[in-house]
Amino acid sequence: QVQLVESGGGLVQSGESLTLSCTASGSFGSFKGMGWYRQPPGKERELVASITTGSITDYADSVKGRFTISINNARNAVYLQMISLKPEDTAVYYCYTKQERVVNVEGARVEKTFWGQGTQVTVSS
Repeated sequence: QVQLVESGGGLVQSGESLTLSCTASGSFGSFKGMGWYRQPPGKERELVASITTGSITDYADSVKGRFTISINNARNAVYLQMISLKPEDTAVYYCYTKQERVVNVEGARVEKTFWGQGTQVTVSS
């Protein structure tokens, strides 16, 4: 199985920057993607940014141009560089990794997503 540990959250003022880090240990299968979700107070969890095989990235419209996702060469760590933070970015940020493995001789595959415990980001106005 895979365990993920996030770090880098904290309290900042509007306009400041933070970089979140997430490191995965253990392995389930081959890499399919990593990324970040966030859950603002009283709201649903939402996708912030993702990166998949081939280094294809995707961002929520609300963070485009301000957040940058990256992974290391080993594809066991994901980072989220956040600039020009706004109060509406306040949330618990969760990293995830998605991995796939072949489960039988016919080549059937199972994909599984693993989650970190979350790190709080608070942006004051």
